Amino acid sequence: MKILLAVDGSDYTKKMLAYLGAHDELLAGTHDYTALTVQPLLPPRARAALGKEVVDKYYAEESEKVLGPVRKYLARKGVEVKGIAKIGHAGETIAKTADTGKYDLLVMGSHGHGLFGNLVLGSVATQVLASSKVPVLLVR
Repeated sequence: MKILLAVDGSDYTKKMLAYLGAHDELLAGTHDYTALTVQPLLPPRARAALGKEVVDKYYAEESEKVLGPVRKYLARKGVEVKGIAKIGHAGETIAKTADTGKYDLLVMGSHGHGLFGNLVLGSVATQVLASSKVPVLLVR
């Protein structure tokens, strides 16, 4: 099975990883894992003022802060994971990556605001559920 792990370095990512670690069927050596982190796009003026090299370095460093611990945790479980770092709107980017990458399952943590909170605040998980054709496993 080809599994995409949407990670952001939050406590919800940690809970999702702990859930995976507790379910051997999800961490089987026969699965192909990819961890995806999405960095928000810096404002155009900031990008212009800082320059391409500085902005690219910033995105790379921020992505590695998220992907590094995920790789390390899964390596301790005997699981190899590829890392992908993208820039853009998290919900849209995660859904698009899951669909175009032909993943069998998307796993992500959720804040669990509930229905009212999602209506008022919006939610990456809600956007992914509405946009992606790939089955999604949400871990609270």
